Amino acid sequence: MQPMYPSSIPQQTALWLDPFRKLSASELALLGALGLNARVVSTLDELQDQLANAQLLVIRLAGSAELLCEVQSLMKNMGFDLPVICRVERKSLEIVVAAMQQGARYVLDADEWSAPQWQAAMAKPAEKSAQALHPSPAPQRAPVPRSVVYVDPASRNLLALAQKVAQANVTVLLEGPTGSGKEVLARVLHESSPCALGPFVGLNCAAMPELMIEDMLFGHEKGAFTGALKEHKGLFEQAQGGTLFLDEIAEMPMHLQAKLLRVLQERSLMRLGGERLIALDVRVIAATNKNLRDAIAQREFREDLYFRLSTFKLRVPTLRERRGDILPLVARMLARHASEGQAYRVSAQAQTLLMTYAWPGNVRELENVTLRAMVLCPDHMITQEHLMFDDAAPAAPHAVQDFVETDLSTLIPVNEQVRGVAVGRALHTGVKNSEQRLIQAALETTGTRNDAARKLGISPRTLRYKLAKLKGTTPELATSLEG
Repeated sequence: MQPMYPSSIPQQTALWLDPFRKLSASELALLGALGLNARVVSTLDELQDQLANAQLLVIRLAGSAELLCEVQSLMKNMGFDLPVICRVERKSLEIVVAAMQQGARYVLDADEWSAPQWQAAMAKPAEKSAQALHPSPAPQRAPVPRSVVYVDPASRNLLALAQKVAQANVTVLLEGPTGSGKEVLARVLHESSPCALGPFVGLNCAAMPELMIEDMLFGHEKGAFTGALKEHKGLFEQAQGGTLFLDEIAEMPMHLQAKLLRVLQERSLMRLGGERLIALDVRVIAATNKNLRDAIAQREFREDLYFRLSTFKLRVPTLRERRGDILPLVARMLARHASEGQAYRVSAQAQTLLMTYAWPGNVRELENVTLRAMVLCPDHMITQEHLMFDDAAPAAPHAVQDFVETDLSTLIPVNEQVRGVAVGRALHTGVKNSEQRLIQAALETTGTRNDAARKLGISPRTLRYKLAKLKGTTPELATSLEG
């Protein structure tokens, strides 16, 4: 039965997405009395179908602000720009900040049901309600930061640091081995920065012939050389207002390093054959899998360019240094490459092999192994026989044992939802179990809790807090960990 609302209160239709619990009848009545006609949706498909009939969205966030990212991306693709109210647990201050940064019009405590607070929340976004019913080209806004799998403590620390660095207009040097995800982090820096509305333009300096790199970067005027039939804007100009990503920067020829340094210092360039300086508004991110200090000593890289590029350095760890990311990465890869209706499972033995293999090829090799397993697996159950590794590297000394057969879809990040189904408690449980296994492995292979905390990339205080939480939610496991 629909609740009766006072006729004097104008009604707003809100789509209510809460993967964790349903609206009670009393809560529905309270919202109705305040002028909010809440229509409960449980999946992104349902939300998509009803967007045209809503003036407002109310979303419950837990663990991260990624569900908000996914909803905003969905609205952008459909041409809608509805205001969003987010409900977040009071203790999750970082999620509150992230939600506001990503465009939430108001953030409420998840357990807040007082009329004044909801009236304040509804009053702010009410300005956009009228135009939301009739979608028009939405004003340009920053894209939603891309989905990244950073579950391991070392990865989470890197992501938090990168998002802070992104707010400053400085050049960034990314260091890390091949296949570790340097370009993914570069895109995170771009999409979390004030220049996120601008283009992201990339160049692999090792993949271009030396004679072409200069023209690719700096461009030329018509008639600058034989065959220059029209002017060409180089990548610096193409990246105006955005980010230029120079991968494998150590492979850039020395004479171009000098020209790159001059462009970075003067914030302007002159095309080949040109007579005027072109002002630049471009953020430069460089990446390398080599030790540039060694390259400088061998006179293969300019020291002055190194200092210009490395205003802030970020090191992307190898996959074996962030083992907490392995199973969530496998989950995302399985979901992305699976056919409609397929749900892959991974046996306990296969999980152990995935977690203990040294991964010399990092994330790129992990994807190869996962795709091979999908080809070889006849019944959507991946076992150790289906895992074909590129290298017979030894298992890590801190091998994690005692895995259970797992439906890895429970580890997919919220904004990597499969076929539009919102992941709720299953996600939380999967990530929590992964974290428990990592803590257990760290404690079992170190002498003290302080050593374990260092291995996990967290403070001893944070580790004590996590152990206390485990004691409350999983007493048997917490007891074994403390023992």
